[in-house]
Amino acid sequence: MSSPPLRVLFATPEAAPFVKTGGLGDVAGALPAALAALGADVRLLLPAYRGAAAKLASAREVAPLAGTPPARLVAGTAPNGVPVLLLDCPAYFDRPGGPYQDERGADHADNAFRFGLLSRVAAAIGTDASPIGWRADVVHANDWQTGLAPAYLRHAPDAAAKSIVTIHNLAFQGIFPPAVLAPLGLPPQSFSIDGVEYYGQVSFLKAGLYYADAITTVSPTYAREIQGEPLGFGLQGLLAGRRDVLHGILNGIDTEAWDPERDPLIPAHYSAARLEAKAGNKVALRRRFALDDLAVPLAAMVSRLTDQKGVDLLLERARDILALPAQLVVVGTGEPQYERLLATLAKRNRGRMGVAIGFDEPLAHLAEAGADIFLMPSRFEPCGMNQMFSQRYGTVPVVHATGGLADSVTDTTPATLAAGTATGFVFARPTAADFFTAVRRAVHAWGHPELWARLQRNGMARDFSWGASARRYLDLYRELVRSARA
Repeated sequence: MSSPPLRVLFATPEAAPFVKTGGLGDVAGALPAALAALGADVRLLLPAYRGAAAKLASAREVAPLAGTPPARLVAGTAPNGVPVLLLDCPAYFDRPGGPYQDERGADHADNAFRFGLLSRVAAAIGTDASPIGWRADVVHANDWQTGLAPAYLRHAPDAAAKSIVTIHNLAFQGIFPPAVLAPLGLPPQSFSIDGVEYYGQVSFLKAGLYYADAITTVSPTYAREIQGEPLGFGLQGLLAGRRDVLHGILNGIDTEAWDPERDPLIPAHYSAARLEAKAGNKVALRRRFALDDLAVPLAAMVSRLTDQKGVDLLLERARDILALPAQLVVVGTGEPQYERLLATLAKRNRGRMGVAIGFDEPLAHLAEAGADIFLMPSRFEPCGMNQMFSQRYGTVPVVHATGGLADSVTDTTPATLAAGTATGFVFARPTAADFFTAVRRAVHAWGHPELWARLQRNGMARDFSWGASARRYLDLYRELVRSARA
């Protein structure tokens, strides 16, 4: 007789299409569906932000939750068929602004209690007293906002589930004053170096990293990088001490939403066998930014405009890139000084450079399809997805050798060209000089059409779907559950 499916609660502060601010939203929107396709019994838990319930099919209350402020769990189905649990607490989540910040960009003052409640509910579903009549075998927490779930599980007398926490970006740790400990319902003894305490504060992420049965990051290289400085951000000692339960699993991408043969957001569909049709998207992208129709490569960057993403490196060498010659397109939003500098630079280089400030999904798709070269000079990048979108779209990436960029882009060298594995251009140090050298190599390669087509087809042949990653997560879950039963 076959064993019952593994029960997995995927707890997250965001998930597409309900709410998304970055890569975590994409992961949480896709990975549970991939796990379900492999036979797991998955439930997705996230807050009922304003408007989220409207995206839930067959919504119904399944459990009132005791405590203050009033809260309940609402069950339904996501558009991709995954069962969803919304934590409906209007006092905490039905408010203007984003999931973490208000309309002015300031952190919500009660974030510790908002996400403490989310963590506590996630842990409760992993106990024998689960409020919904379904108990998880594994509670999978994501980032600091659900980092207390493993702590609550460890201190619950009726805990039955194993816990795992995934680090999507270690730079964000959820640090709060020690006064939050008692209202959060954590025992006083948990406020120690062997617990939630972090330099006299309470760290939600540190709690998850200390108490979880397993830790994952979103790429193998990032798993190594965070065990030391500078990318350990103060937690490198804890992570190095737990290296035996630390796993790097490269994210996948939604290969249905990102498919150049069927993408409804681009004007010209194409494939590796019909690369010539890609040119129609370059025409459309140039038209969108009023760029001149020249026989030069078009390089694009779609990104948050921050130091982490290396926007300063682009600004420092933008004129040199334009002089190669090449054209530039930048799409994104972020730090105001970078928005202003990029807009000014584009104004001074009309016809050769275009900038769109803001998040624009259709334009992001057009940039991926219409550009020849995609730029990702990130100082650090836990995984990154645009470099995978780019390769799938035959747009050759230029990336810094860090995190998931190093794991998913193969530098173009004589050896990798001979092996048929070259897919992009990789630079070792996050400096403006190294970045420009890599861009210059890409522009030179673009001038050799047969070589360029080989790079495009190599990238388009890569499998970045969620299937392989989901299998690794499922194997890890099973290992945790087997060890608990043993």
